[in-house]
Amino acid sequence: MSQRPEPARARPGRKPPRVEPAGPVRVGFVLVPDFPLMAYTAAVEPLRAANTLSGCPLYEWWHAAPGGGAVRASNGVAILTDVEVGSAREAERVFVCAGGNPAGFEDPALFAWLRELARRGATIGGISGGPYLLARAGLLDGRRCTLHWEHVPAFEERYPGIDVVRSLYEIEGDRVTCSGGIAALDLMLHLIEADHGPGLAAGVSDWFLHNQIREGLSPQRMDLRQRFGVRDPRLLRVLAAMEANLEAPLSREALAELARVSVRQLERLFGDRLGRGLHRHYLDLRLDRAHQLRRESALAASEIAAATGFTSADELSRAERRRRRQADAPG
Repeated sequence: MSQRPEPARARPGRKPPRVEPAGPVRVGFVLVPDFPLMAYTAAVEPLRAANTLSGCPLYEWWHAAPGGGAVRASNGVAILTDVEVGSAREAERVFVCAGGNPAGFEDPALFAWLRELARRGATIGGISGGPYLLARAGLLDGRRCTLHWEHVPAFEERYPGIDVVRSLYEIEGDRVTCSGGIAALDLMLHLIEADHGPGLAAGVSDWFLHNQIREGLSPQRMDLRQRFGVRDPRLLRVLAAMEANLEAPLSREALAELARVSVRQLERLFGDRLGRGLHRHYLDLRLDRAHQLRRESALAASEIAAATGFTSADELSRAERRRRRQADAPG
C-alpha cells in the first residue's frame, strides 16, 4: 500500500500548516463477469466520496475485465472498462471483484497479469469471490484470507493450505481480501483512514449513513440468535455444533448431551422453537452444503458426499430427491 507523509504538527497558537496531497492513489478494479454489483459499488463509491469531501483528487481508478469492453454484473448492469488485461497501466492497489461460481473461472492471461502487477509492487486484493481467483493465480500461498461465506466450503476443499478466516476483511502485507457486500465499504473506510486519517474516514462513513465502521475481524454473518430468532442457550449450542460438524454428523444422543437434555426434550425444542425436527434441520444443512460444493467446486460426487456426511454419492442423491419431492408436494 502507498505510504502517506504524516501531517506536520502545528505549534501552539498557530493554525496547522496546509498539507498538499502527494498525488492520487491509483486503484484498479478487475471485474469478472457476473460480479456482485453491491460489493463493487461499496468499494468504489467511498473513493469518490473521499475526493468530494476533501476537495482533492485523493484517488483515481480504472476498470478492466477479461475480454475488455463492457462487463455485466450478476443483475445485468454493465460497466464499461477502460484498461486492457495485460496492459502496463500502473496502480498502487488492484482489486478483483467476482461472484457467481469463481471456482469455475479460468483465464491464464488474467492470472499472469495479476502476478505481474504484484511483482511491480501493487497491493493485490480480492472482493467477494475475488480471493478465489487470487488463489488460482498463486497469490495467496502462505497467506491468511477471507471471502464470502458462500464460497468458503468449496475454497477450503480446494485450498486446504490457505488459512481462511470468516471475517469481513483481512489485510496481510500486500494482500487484501474482503468478504464482499457492504463489508467492502468497511474495508475502504479502513484504507481511507490509513491514507488520510480518521476524520476523512468518518466523514465518508457519515456520507453513506453508515454510523458504525466495523473492524475487519467482525463476523460476516448474523449470530445464531438473529438468524433463527431463538434465545434458548441449549438450542443455540446444538445449532452451532451442527454447523461445525457437517462432514461427520453428530448423533442425536451427542447433541442432546450438549444441550444437557434428553433426546425427546431436544426434539421438542426443535419443534417448538424452529417448527421442524432435529433430523430434518441437520439433514437440510448437509444438503445445502452439498449443493454449494457441487456448484462451486470440481469435486467428484463421492467427494461431495464424504464432505457432507453421506456414505456414498448414491445416498446423497437419494436424500436430494426426497427433499425435492417433499418441496413439490402440495400443502
